[in-house]
Amino acid sequence: MLLEFEYIFLWVMLYSFLGWVYESIVVSIQERRPINRGFLMGPICPIYGVGAVGGALALSQLHNPVALFLVGALLASVLEYLTSWVMEKLFDARWWDYSQFRFNINGRVCLLGAVIFGVFAVVVVRWTQPLVVTFTDRVPVPAVHAIAGVVFLLLAVDLAVTLAGMKGFMERVERFGQIAAEYGVAARRTARRTVDEYASKAGESINAGRQAVGAAVSDATRTLAAGPQVPLSRLRDRAAELFTAQQRRMLNAFPEFTSFDHRELIDQLREILNPNRRGRGKGK
Repeated sequence: MLLEFEYIFLWVMLYSFLGWVYESIVVSIQERRPINRGFLMGPICPIYGVGAVGGALALSQLHNPVALFLVGALLASVLEYLTSWVMEKLFDARWWDYSQFRFNINGRVCLLGAVIFGVFAVVVVRWTQPLVVTFTDRVPVPAVHAIAGVVFLLLAVDLAVTLAGMKGFMERVERFGQIAAEYGVAARRTARRTVDEYASKAGESINAGRQAVGAAVSDATRTLAAGPQVPLSRLRDRAAELFTAQQRRMLNAFPEFTSFDHRELIDQLREILNPNRRGRGKGK
């Protein structure tokens, strides 16, 4: 029984790696710059591993390629939708958005993605997985135990480091909004929208908070008029100090990552940290 679970775990890791390669290539082409894709720091996208192995096990007896395509597309889309919803609830953020695609559902899944997943289902179930099983069956059992143990340990460490690195991200975004307002870079409406919360935390009145931010923005705007590159350079340095390496990598890996409450601030932060980015990616 343990050996069977180890095989499944290693298959999931293999497809997670292949999914990471696929995602990194697609998003790098869209962004026209190298992108290290994936939520975890390691080169894996677990949603692909879970989807591929789950589909291979559940659909192995489905021999009609059309039916396999349709059922695979449906199951993969359900998994993607649920993953998007769960990650949004956990982190109060949207990690990918298909709203710009036709025939999407709440921006979480889209028809094009479902078609791609359907093709993947046919390829994995009919060709790839049989080859993977044949290869893993040839690996000595002691080696399977050792490899599975090492990979599981690395995955656990990666998950712990990633979650620790993302801790307090939204609080840092709010702090960035305050700093940006001081430099006159944040949009006035962003400062107006968030100042109520800042003023409340500081124990100030709303009007006093608005006047304070307005004065800071006005002063910084005059400074920018005299020499805008200095404040922008300083703001970039402050942002790099404020956010952890994991948080900065996440903004780079997920061009569509955003928050409903801090959308403008996150867009501003992304532009400050990655001034040479050319576009917005699509997908995970």
